[in-house]
Amino acid sequence: MATTIPRPGDTSSEVIRNDLARTARITGLLYLGFFVVGILGSLVVRGQLFVADDPQATLTNLLEHEGLARVGIALELGIVIAQALTAVWFFRLFRSVDSFAAGCLAAFGMANAVAILGSAALLASAVDVAGDASLVVEGGAAATVQLLYVTSGHLWGVGAVFFGLWLLPMGLLVLRSGWLPRLLGWTLIAGGVGYTLSAFVTYVAPHADLVAGLLTVPATLGELWIMAYLIRVGVRSDHGSTAEEVAAGR
Repeated sequence: MATTIPRPGDTSSEVIRNDLARTARITGLLYLGFFVVGILGSLVVRGQLFVADDPQATLTNLLEHEGLARVGIALELGIVIAQALTAVWFFRLFRSVDSFAAGCLAAFGMANAVAILGSAALLASAVDVAGDASLVVEGGAAATVQLLYVTSGHLWGVGAVFFGLWLLPMGLLVLRSGWLPRLLGWTLIAGGVGYTLSAFVTYVAPHADLVAGLLTVPATLGELWIMAYLIRVGVRSDHGSTAEEVAAGR
């Protein structure tokens, strides 16, 4: 069944429009939750525990701040849940526009969520190693904990490929639906390309941190923009179209 943006005065269409707007706002709120939990987990908590060039300091931090470490694990699990739900709601929002693109968006989001799930398991293993000498491998507890944290970080690094990829169908769907500003669609596509390239730059040119960081700027702008738009506006009623009209224009 086609989802339409109704004309004023059309009662049945008004119900559909309200449902679509509600779906859009829930999607935006879930995306915001994913964004906030991601910052807290990957930047704030991890930054207080992991010391890149000092395995002993990382181990000491885990021993002295075990509670914080466990909060970090919980936050990463929260990231997984938030991204999975965001992916599902984006699919619900855009499936009438292009079911294949909406499915790709959801699949790429789920793939990235699985990568973060693996990271959470490694962080939990690091906490266990810090408190149980029987789990330590050759090299000592500090080296083992450091390896687990580094591997966790690499799961985030390679998962960036899927995070970039999910922005591409998101931008395409924005363009095809006409429900959000077209410039937002192009910003998301540019962000998707840039974020995906940043993952390659990180590993091919590990000292080009500035380049990798700049490549992610369009993605950040696009994410913040679509979150704010979905939450505040929902969808535009003056530029909407039926799914069949969108399909005919491809």
